[in-house]
Amino acid sequence: MRWLALLPVALFAALGGFFLSGLFREDPDALPSALIGATAPALTVTELPGKPVMTDAALTDGEVKLVNFWASWCVPCRVEHPQLEALAEELPVYGINYKDTPQAALEFLEELGDPYAAIGVDGSARTGIDWGLYGVPETFVLAGDGTVMLRFAGPITEKVVTDSIAPAIKAARAR
Repeated sequence: MRWLALLPVALFAALGGFFLSGLFREDPDALPSALIGATAPALTVTELPGKPVMTDAALTDGEVKLVNFWASWCVPCRVEHPQLEALAEELPVYGINYKDTPQAALEFLEELGDPYAAIGVDGSARTGIDWGLYGVPETFVLAGDGTVMLRFAGPITEKVVTDSIAPAIKAARAR
């Protein structure tokens, strides 16, 4: 009968140990992606009026690039925008406007600037699903052959550029 009294304590300790181990993962904030090391999925996008349309050929054109999922209604997308503009001076940045209206997307770009070499509109969210999107913003670093080198979910900050994106760009250029 004594061991029954210890059972809840043992279960609580085991559960606590399980949760504690999660705190010591390499990067507890990272969201895994099955795309890392694989070729980027095909695009199912349409044109944003007046902007160059993003194509599948752009993903495999030999240049290292960023692909950024964004929307005008996304507050963190506004926060990361200056970082995208700075990165666009270093390499091509392609945008995928996610579940947005064309008018709102164009107003967003007019207000904040347009860092994108080309834009695809993902109104149906098909491309987002194919790329494993959790939400916006999300940014992918692609090698010149279209291989996904990094997926970053969340707004890009200077620290993210330094710690994650710049090393991924360097690795993609070394391929």
